[in-house]
Amino acid sequence: MAQDNRFDPARLEQIERRLQVLEKARNADPGLPYIYSRLAAAHALEGETDRAAAELAEARSLSGDDRYSNIEHLRTGYLGVPKIHALYEDVYFAGLRLAGVPEK
Repeated sequence: MAQDNRFDPARLEQIERRLQVLEKARNADPGLPYIYSRLAAAHALEGETDRAAAELAEARSLSGDDRYSNIEHLRTGYLGVPKIHALYEDVYFAGLRLAGVPEK
């Protein structure tokens, strides 16, 4: 059985550092929906579901399309080398699932 490492202190520290970078990016250019979606994933991984939902709502509002409506839709835009795809699955998509984004 796979171990749930969402609450591992080292992982939480990495998420916190990434949140700081993403928040700076959002403040520098608040019109980029992908920054909000990444903030949503990071907040969800920290267990902050209300903040995750707010960031996800903003990403959806800014995007002008339905790309943030489900994971399957997002996955079509993230083709790449297997290692990068695996990181998206393990971190970004996992966080979005926790934020309430459905698979389909």
